[in-house]
Amino acid sequence: MLKHLDIRDMLIIERLTLDFGAGLTVLTGETGAGKSILLDCLGFVLGWRGRAELVRQGAEQGEVTAVFEIAPDHAARAVLDEAGLPGGEELVLRRVNHPDGRKSAWVNDRRASGDVLRALSETLVELHGQQDDKGLLAERGHRDLLDDFGGHGALLTACRDAWRDWKAAEKTEAEARAAFDAAKAEEEFVRFAVDELDKLDPQPGEDATLDAERRRMQAARRVGEDVARAHAALGVDGAEGRLMDAERWLSDAADGLEDLLREPLDALTRARDALGDAEAGVARALDALDFDPGALEAAEERLFAIRALARKHGVAPDDLGALAEALREKARDLDTGEAQFAALAKDVKSAESRFNAAADALGTARAEAAERLDAAMAAELAPLKMERAIFATDLSEADPGPTGRDRVAFTVATNPGAPAGPLSRIASGGELSRFLLALKVCLHRETGSQTMIFDEIDRGVGGATADAVGRRLSALATGAQVLVVTHSPQVAARGANHFQVAKSVTDGLTRSDVTALDAPARIDEIARMLAGDTVTDAARKAAEALLEA
Repeated sequence: MLKHLDIRDMLIIERLTLDFGAGLTVLTGETGAGKSILLDCLGFVLGWRGRAELVRQGAEQGEVTAVFEIAPDHAARAVLDEAGLPGGEELVLRRVNHPDGRKSAWVNDRRASGDVLRALSETLVELHGQQDDKGLLAERGHRDLLDDFGGHGALLTACRDAWRDWKAAEKTEAEARAAFDAAKAEEEFVRFAVDELDKLDPQPGEDATLDAERRRMQAARRVGEDVARAHAALGVDGAEGRLMDAERWLSDAADGLEDLLREPLDALTRARDALGDAEAGVARALDALDFDPGALEAAEERLFAIRALARKHGVAPDDLGALAEALREKARDLDTGEAQFAALAKDVKSAESRFNAAADALGTARAEAAERLDAAMAAELAPLKMERAIFATDLSEADPGPTGRDRVAFTVATNPGAPAGPLSRIASGGELSRFLLALKVCLHRETGSQTMIFDEIDRGVGGATADAVGRRLSALATGAQVLVVTHSPQVAARGANHFQVAKSVTDGLTRSDVTALDAPARIDEIARMLAGDTVTDAARKAAEALLEA
């Protein structure tokens, strides 16, 4: 519910503060007094797109603040949560307009975008006028209005879920068929690749292992000859033999030289022992370097085969095993593909049946709701002096979708014997506004979640018809908040709250002011609406009679 509206320096409003209550609030005033400016300002703070130049001439900026009271379960709270904005019992919207066109907005003292304001406005305010293309004239909205009237929320959810499941089952089947067809097209390649991979059977890490073995054997082949020559040079045919000869010759000579050759002989003994150790070590190295040339050839052949296969399939050697399994899976799918389609087709058929059942249930409920809505509309149109008009909810078959298979269109015949047709073609301006009002009364559930604004919805009607319009608006405002901009005294007399909009000129500047009227002032204002510029005692008495009726 809109509680408070504060306007500063907007158009011809210098400063205006209004407090609103529940029930029916009427705004009256002479033509051009600025009633529409109030709606422009409210639309501005709600993010609606409207006229660009709103700042009052000479002002640094224009500003509008609107305060709404929202219940704990109000739809606006979901918008606040999604936008990361704080909540509370009150929702405070503030928007500033600069002369250069720049705009800034705040929601509960946090900066917010125009998109957030517009999303909030969808949950806060309904604006209706004679050309209400958002409601009656747009056939695309008729089905939603009927579902709202019938309370089809659970049936709609079931239908949407069934549609989603059906489409998901069809998608699964289509994807499986596409995958099978693609695999079928490359079946020869798949089966050959599987056979090739199975024969080679590459193992994870095998590429690195084979590469290491190959490098070791290649290194052994390169150094093996040098190590063998070194071993021969250390043996009896080399250094060891020469050392033994030197030791024998010196031993023979030592007999006559007493101690002269003892130390050289001892050194030769030590050298021969060290040479033996060296020879043994080199011999062990030769044993370690010994390999089968065929093993190197086999390792290289397998390593190259693995790497060639990896290049062929564009994967790393270690990923060949995973590739083989994937190709085996494709081959298995080729073997069992046709069988799986029977199961998938069964799933699709079952999901389609569930959707058809949900759509049938929703269609039956819509037909019942259409009958109730038509009866309710007939009851509402009679007091609005349209008892001869026929409102009908036309249901026909449409392409299936998430909301069922029904096309819904509101039609009307305004005169007996006249063919029914769309409201936009059949109803005149005054008739259309009454149809709209009757429909709003029928659809309203007294939740009070949105403020409804009717902008001169009573234009083109008067007398008893205008009185009937006022009574319907009053009924609609029961337990809710309805704001009506009106030129009809019969409608104004039904308001629980009454504001008068007046325009004045001071020092060459035009200003618009809004005044909350007390009981005597209401009599004067309604008398003015009845009589014009000259208010007579008879007009006042007529105004009193309207207020007491």
